[in-house]
Amino acid sequence: MRRLPLRRLVTLATLAAVGAATLGTTAACGDDSDAAGASGPVTLRLGYFPNITHAPAVVGVEKGIFKEKLGSDVTLETKTFNAGPAAIEAVFSGALDATYIGPNPTVNAFSKSKGEAVRVISGAASGGVALVVKPGITSAEQLRGKKIATPQLGNTQDVALRYWLKEKGLETTKEGGGDVKVVPQENAQTVETFGSGAIDGAWVPEPFVSRLVNAGGKVLVDERDLWPDKKFVITNLLVSTKFLKAHPDVVKKLVEGQVAANEFVNAKPDEAQQAISEHIGKITGKPLDIKLIKQAWPTLEFTNDPISSSLKTGLDHAVAVGLTQPVDLKGLYDLTFLNEVLKAAGKPEVTQP
Repeated sequence: MRRLPLRRLVTLATLAAVGAATLGTTAACGDDSDAAGASGPVTLRLGYFPNITHAPAVVGVEKGIFKEKLGSDVTLETKTFNAGPAAIEAVFSGALDATYIGPNPTVNAFSKSKGEAVRVISGAASGGVALVVKPGITSAEQLRGKKIATPQLGNTQDVALRYWLKEKGLETTKEGGGDVKVVPQENAQTVETFGSGAIDGAWVPEPFVSRLVNAGGKVLVDERDLWPDKKFVITNLLVSTKFLKAHPDVVKKLVEGQVAANEFVNAKPDEAQQAISEHIGKITGKPLDIKLIKQAWPTLEFTNDPISSSLKTGLDHAVAVGLTQPVDLKGLYDLTFLNEVLKAAGKPEVTQP
């Protein structure tokens, strides 16, 4: 599900972890990479979110696409997250080598590590995000004094909401004050708090948009309507620079898996939707309703293009709402492997940012 930059304050501990990762002293990541060597067995730790905006990741794991492309010498370990800042902390600490993630945490990671710790190696998805509110709310002005949820302070949807409100003349604060009270909470909790009346709406990705609509809400803002050609990055694939340098062959295979997963998602939507339902069921204990997935599906586009222009715009939005400082994004993208894979498959290459 798709849109723009940056997130919560990084603690001193996290900053220390960034430095350690950048210097190559993080044990969890360094020991595995250095000991294995380029030609020996390697473990790839991959993060993603169990939701529809991360469909290529979910399907790639569930259908064994990544495992097949990575080969027998690479052990794939996966970990799921609710929002981007937590996934980035895992990358910084060495607990993850790569992750599917939104644009704002991506920029945050690049900025906090002074352009050293991470690289974007592929896009994954665009769209699938909306502001859902109580039926009686028909305008931005009616949100004054209301409580609106986002997945996490500084995540992609949090920035999008705050910037949209700012454009409408409504102020917010990191502490939850201002004209509109922004309440960070896990997406699953948001469905409950919306139903109970504890919040008045939420800016969230699918399938939670559809869940809130089915719970009596209505879409006030479809984020696609805020972007040129209705396209904005909601999910891209990021890898730690250290892992990229240590195992470029593994990273290329991961990109092959991403391209193959997107091809599967686009060519076989019914199978992909079933795989998503079953996979989320394995994680949460309850399969995601197929009807809900089909309801959300048309709002998404699964693409290997990271739509870098929207990421830059998202950064500008995060700066505007005071969640980050301006960042030079030069060096963030490394689409070399992506374009090699696309060219070999006879597909159009993505223009290097």
